[in-house]
Amino acid sequence: QVQLVESGGGLVQAGDSLRLSCAASGRTSSILNMGWFRQAPGKEREFVAAVTWTSGSTTYADSVKGRFTISRDNAKTTVYLQMNSLKSEDTAVYYCLAGLRGSYNIWGQGTQVTVSS
Repeated sequence: QVQLVESGGGLVQAGDSLRLSCAASGRTSSILNMGWFRQAPGKEREFVAAVTWTSGSTTYADSVKGRFTISRDNAKTTVYLQMNSLKSEDTAVYYCLAGLRGSYNIWGQGTQVTVSS
């Protein structure tokens, strides 16, 4: 099995930057891709960004393109989300997701990001 531990959330002001980390452990050889989702109060969980573990190709939600950057460190089996020019609407609980072989998905516990205006 794979376990995910997220870190890096916090309270920042609009325009600030923040970097989230998600470290994977366990059967990490089964990871095909990793990504970030977020869920704001009263809203559904939405896709933010993803990276393919082997090729490093990335995809982003339109709402974060040009502001957020997802990257990975294969040696550390860690994925990062660099968030710049944060806005109040970025406030949410951010969840890390690992897509595994066999179509299994593993979620992290979530980390709170609060952007004050």
